[in-house]
Amino acid sequence: MAQLWGGRFTKETDQLVYNFNASISFDKKFYKQDMKGSMAHVRMLAKQGILSDEERDIILDGIEGILKDVESGKLEISDEYEDIHSFVEATLIDRIGDPGKKLHTGRSRNDQVALDMKLYTRDEICGIDGLVRELLTVLQRLMEEHTRTIMPGFTHLQKAQPITLAHHLGAYFEMFKRDRGRLADIYERMNYCPLGSGALAGTTYPLDREYTAELLAFAGPTLNSMDSVSDRDYLIELLSALSTIMMHLSRFSEEIIIWNTNEYRFVEIDDAYSTGSSIMPQKKNPDIAELVRGKTGRVYGALISLLTTMKGLPLAYNKDMQEDKELTFDAFDTVKGCLALFTGMLDTMKFNKSQMAASARNGFTNATDAADYLVNHGVPFRDAHGVIGRLVLYCIEQGKAIEELSLEELKEISPVFEEDIYEAVSMDTCVNKRLTLGAPGEKAMEQVICKNREWLESHGSLG
Repeated sequence: MAQLWGGRFTKETDQLVYNFNASISFDKKFYKQDMKGSMAHVRMLAKQGILSDEERDIILDGIEGILKDVESGKLEISDEYEDIHSFVEATLIDRIGDPGKKLHTGRSRNDQVALDMKLYTRDEICGIDGLVRELLTVLQRLMEEHTRTIMPGFTHLQKAQPITLAHHLGAYFEMFKRDRGRLADIYERMNYCPLGSGALAGTTYPLDREYTAELLAFAGPTLNSMDSVSDRDYLIELLSALSTIMMHLSRFSEEIIIWNTNEYRFVEIDDAYSTGSSIMPQKKNPDIAELVRGKTGRVYGALISLLTTMKGLPLAYNKDMQEDKELTFDAFDTVKGCLALFTGMLDTMKFNKSQMAASARNGFTNATDAADYLVNHGVPFRDAHGVIGRLVLYCIEQGKAIEELSLEELKEISPVFEEDIYEAVSMDTCVNKRLTLGAPGEKAMEQVICKNREWLESHGSLG
């Protein structure tokens, strides 16, 4: 078909070149945003007297008809068009005639695609933020339920000190809370309207860019037309934020995978979120957690790809920038899918409290508290550290936990031990005497849970 820009050219574009150049196969994804932007542009043109009210109404009715037909399936967005802008404009001209030819007055495809991508991205940020909020809500519920569920805390994948499941999950609450903060920052920073920037140098038409921005719920118009059409910072920022979300999901998935093993048996994943083996009937595999972990690299790849695309581009618009869409759309879909499935998996997961507590006891996670006991009875810390090291070695040889030793056995290691050592190294004592804000003690956790609840209530949806 003839191109909207074809006047300068004397022969048709080679079909292979045309296919390589075209973006309709992926930018049709934001057909709604393209038509929404066009309708705002037409209203502004009429307000400024560039279009008559009659022309405005004819064009608006035509675009609304196209949108309705696309939504109903009556009209297909055909790949015979180069991009979504060409499809909308050509279809409009076919339907309403000459008034449709005025749709593009005062704008370029450069500022049009910049607008469409911002509108689409803005909607996606709101959707992703909502999914992170749902995950935080599930985490909050689990934290409330498990302030007394004792488990081992780890460093270097070695059992370190006893904590609670609420405390462990609270670490992820903080991560995903920061993720929401990043999304909100990006939304605010990107929320300026590029329409009216033209190809790169604005236009001679008396546009009211503030009015267009207001119609489209932007904070205002962008202030440099060259930057407006060549800015992809907001996408790079967003892909970085999405990569961080995926990194957090992947860390959490890794722990769930470990907790699901026969060696740990901390959790049981619901049947709806796991699969079996085709030859080993005993298997119950953590497929969703593994897929989330695997798909993280896919989102990282989108970030690195766009950074690489943008690193050598002079001002202003370059066709390279068309590469922002496919990988960004894929990242959006990947993150949304992972968040939704991970939240469902976590929400239906069962936690084996007795196994977690036994693991904490059998891993000498109370060794630090035993050393503190000696320090509180006058033993220098360095000496106490050595005593407890010998005590742990003895326990390993005997196949016992510290609290399972008799007082006589304890005194053979150090005469300082008395009957109150058993209370001092009990799991409940080890956890609940840690009461500083941010620690795993029950009262400290209740403070944090309350703060989390207030934060969720005060941070509703974006947009």
